[in-house]
Amino acid sequence: MNAPELADRICDTLRRNDHQAYLVGGCVRDLLLGREPEDYDVATDARPDRVLELFPHSLTVGAKFGVILVVEDGAQVEVATFRSDIGYSDGRHPDRVTYSDSAQEDVRRRDFTINGLLMDPATREVLDFVDGRADLKAGIVRAIGDPRLRFAEDKLRMMRAVRFAARFDFKIDPETMAAARELAAQITQVSTERIREELTKLLTEGAARRGFELLDETGLLSVVLPDVTRMKGVEQPPQFHPEGDVWIHTRMMLENLPPNCSTTLAWGVLLHDVGKPPTFAPATGPGTRIRFDGHVEIGARMAENICRELRFSNEDIEQIESLVANHLRFKDVRQMRQATLKRFVRLPRFEEHLELHRLDCLASHRNLDSYNFVRQFLAETPPEQVRPPRLVTGDDLKGMGMVPGPKFKEILLAVEEAQLDGQLSDRESALQFARSISRS
Repeated sequence: MNAPELADRICDTLRRNDHQAYLVGGCVRDLLLGREPEDYDVATDARPDRVLELFPHSLTVGAKFGVILVVEDGAQVEVATFRSDIGYSDGRHPDRVTYSDSAQEDVRRRDFTINGLLMDPATREVLDFVDGRADLKAGIVRAIGDPRLRFAEDKLRMMRAVRFAARFDFKIDPETMAAARELAAQITQVSTERIREELTKLLTEGAARRGFELLDETGLLSVVLPDVTRMKGVEQPPQFHPEGDVWIHTRMMLENLPPNCSTTLAWGVLLHDVGKPPTFAPATGPGTRIRFDGHVEIGARMAENICRELRFSNEDIEQIESLVANHLRFKDVRQMRQATLKRFVRLPRFEEHLELHRLDCLASHRNLDSYNFVRQFLAETPPEQVRPPRLVTGDDLKGMGMVPGPKFKEILLAVEEAQLDGQLSDRESALQFARSISRS
């Protein structure tokens, strides 16, 4: 069973038991836009205990707020009781809820008109109490009621307004935009994890450039990612970056990010030049140029700090930092020794490094020679040459009477280097090479 089938069955069961039941929210919006909904939600006048009675294998994930998760055969649908929300002391959850028998009352507590539509799953008739269909047709993201109240209830709604406008290429209603600008500084009341997830969705849903431009227009960008805001107006040497400043360059890369790309690639693209603003040095005269000495090293540290503040996993932090730290190495690939090049392409998830470099080139000088060189190297070099089995191990060195220590590691590294460079190809010659190093 899939989610739409389960949602239809839930509505049918509720209605046969004398309850109102409608599809609601994002799934209705997406169906009307001709898009495949990511998930399905049902709204009903049935109280949570009644929903649990009718669907005994459900999960009470949000029962406190009238939300039950119905799970069957791998599909899941949230079922929410019509309600009014009273007070939002924490800027996220209602202090208490009052259940209602009115679908219209339930809709008025929701965030945006395009998400406030109800649909009868049997007839596909749409109930619209907030002019959501008109806003869908006009391409407008508009808060339901007073946008300041809606944003005060849940500050993350400001970022969601940006994301929906970017995803659907809609405009944000002027009053809703004004409220976001007025309340932008309060986004810090939202948990770091929720901000991170919203930013990641903004980066990976296929409209990252538009999303970050809107994030900047609302004033939210300077609050959640001040180091990214500082890219604006930072000039670059025109011979390498004819497109303009660091912010223009970064937005051009965001524009070319493929939909559903990995989280780490998206954040690597966003932060790859984050070290340029603090290292900017202007041209000082004829024959000189703008410089960003040390921007890669500083940028890698900044990226790590940003990701730690946003509470990324250690694995993601390591990869994003690596993408920033290694993005300039591609300019040297044609001069690298074989051992150095092989170690470079052995970086974890190297395909992300390669894609970041491609996007970097396309958003600047458009020269893909280094990119094509690496792709050709990977295509022509057998994997066993890139990651050959060790010819000499630590046990071999112990067998020669060597004691583990700094010299030990130095010998193993030298043997591997010679192997990767093609100077050693068999175990016996590698052992002899190791012995000769140990005596030096």
